[in-house]
Amino acid sequence: MSAESGGRTGLQGKLSQWLRGRRPKEAAAGNEGGREALLLAAASAGLPLAPAAHAAPGYRCSCDRVGCPTPARHPVSFAWQTQSTTDRSQIERWARHQPQANFITATGMVHDVLDVPLEAGREALERLLGSGIEVGPVAESDDGRLLFFTLTRGTPEDEDEWWPCELDCHPETADEHPGLRWHCRGSYVLVPPARLPGDQAVHWVRGLEHPLPDPLSLLEVLTDACSRYVGEEPDHENAWPLRR
Repeated sequence: MSAESGGRTGLQGKLSQWLRGRRPKEAAAGNEGGREALLLAAASAGLPLAPAAHAAPGYRCSCDRVGCPTPARHPVSFAWQTQSTTDRSQIERWARHQPQANFITATGMVHDVLDVPLEAGREALERLLGSGIEVGPVAESDDGRLLFFTLTRGTPEDEDEWWPCELDCHPETADEHPGLRWHCRGSYVLVPPARLPGDQAVHWVRGLEHPLPDPLSLLEVLTDACSRYVGEEPDHENAWPLRR
């Protein structure tokens, strides 16, 4: 085995160990900095935020809805799209007046999120990092999802310039997308730190100091990993966004 090959194998082994059992130093340091500091860091990175519900005893949601289908995962206001902001003072007020609240970040304004099953995401992240591809912030949800934060496809004034994609996901259609979900305009995801029912959480795996990448630079590897995860052949034709 060549020295180069041995070095590559060693790197992949270290990546595998890190992805399956260790969080990066920046994530650990960020968690120690406190909830408000992490939220302000997200806003400073350009992620628009709005308050969300929080977990209540008995695997319930803090909202008044009986049998809430997405406990601790949804905004508290129906006006979350217009309410979402990066204004530091507003986020500080929300965080201090609602100390238990989770926060969502509205996608399709500045960023999108490619949301994949955890094991497929770990495989893809290992491949991307091992190949030297730039990967931006990544969050992990303890309920089995990995969230890749990317640049958005945009919100053009001319609707004919919008790029439709078979992978587009909105909050109400999440259950219909068990594989790869593309959160873009009109959708949202929880932003770390967030607490879920059952003492689960959403936390950063790669921090916000990493620039947002072009989503297309990650998409092929993510679709391949998700296809193996569900035991199907990847459908690249439907995976790629196409202009109308």
